[in-house]
This record gives sequence, structure tokens and C-alpha cells, in this order.
Amino acid sequence: MLEDPTARLMGLLPTEFPELQFVLLDGETVLGKGHAVAFGWDDELQMLPDTGWDWVLGHGVSGRLRSRPPTAVSALEIAVRPDRQGQGFSRLIIQAMQAAARRLGLAMVAPVRPSAKATEPRTPMTEYATRIRDDGLPADPWQRVHARLGGRILKVCPASMSIPGSLAEWRDWTGLPFDRSGEVEVPGALVPVQVSVEHDHAVYVEPNVWMHHPT
Repeated sequence: MLEDPTARLMGLLPTEFPELQFVLLDGETVLGKGHAVAFGWDDELQMLPDTGWDWVLGHGVSGRLRSRPPTAVSALEIAVRPDRQGQGFSRLIIQAMQAAARRLGLAMVAPVRPSAKATEPRTPMTEYATRIRDDGLPADPWQRVHARLGGRILKVCPASMSIPGSLAEWRDWTGLPFDRSGEVEVPGALVPVQVSVEHDHAVYVEPNVWMHHPT
């Protein structure tokens, strides 16, 4: 996912938004981390752009560099080391983000990447993201973590991340042949990658789900 051209801006977050970067420690052992960004948005939250992750990272960084006052905080990444997942640590990171947004007096949103969607890459996100269990919580486990902390769906952002590249780059990134045009399923991707052998080009456009968190 870090092959997304916009992701290079992540390197600016520790200096531009130090108050919104988080590390979860057990003694000196790093258990997880979280990255967020503050941004300005004057419209209703339900009208947040369809280019979710890419837009909010770029908009937040450019706004800070131009000294524009922010109106909201957006989560960008929450990661827990693989051998400590499933122990509730991601909740702690989200709660830390909520507390930081509250201290700043800002709303909090997130372009959520539903974790189990990769098992159904051809299911439309609008269908997948709205699935509800009998207990009223989202069917997707990562959406469920957000929902248990008060997060609610605002809308699907269908072009949240865009990752273009040559076929050679995609072969290097994935280890797959990329030798035919059309849709290619990549393990871990939420939707198929669109491939053109004729033009030596492939692009992955990932949908996410904007969720709003109480602060």
C-alpha cells in the first residue's frame, strides 16, 4: 500500500502533526502505532470526498504548510504487530486518537479499510460495508472495532487510494506475472487490479469507508 504516490507524505507527519502520532508500548517493546492528520473541511461530513485516504493526507499536509486552521482529525493508519493482534490493542490506539481530537476540539473521521473485504474482491464495497450481524454490529471485523467505539458509517469513498505502476513494478511488488489484460486479483487487495498489457500499465483503485467517531 505504501506504493501509493501520496503515501510519501506520511514522512512529514512526525514533524507537522506530532500531536497526532502514536506508539503503543509495553515497556520498551513496540506493540502498535497510529498515524492521524488534521484537516480543514467546511462542508457536512457526509460530503467528504470520494478520494478518501489520498485526499485527506494531501489536504491535511498542504493545509498545515499553509497555516490553514483544521476542523477535523482523520485516522490514516493503525497497525499492531502480527504476534499481538486480537488482544484489543487497536482499540487503545483509536481511543488515543479520539482523545487527541477531543483535546484539539475537532471532529474525528477515518477512511476505514475493511479488513476482511480482501476475501471478496469482486463484491461491491457499497454492499459489503453495509452488512450487519444479528447483534447490529458490522459484519467486517475492522469496521466492528470502530463501531464498538462509537464509529458510524458516513459513506463509501470509492477511490480512496490509487496505486498506478508499470507491469514490471507490479510484478516486483506482488510476485505475480501480470501477463494478461483485464482484472487481476492480488492477495490482500480489496478489489481487483486493472491491467493493460498493451499499455504496460496497471492501476489499483481501492475503496474505503468514511466513518465518523465521537470525540
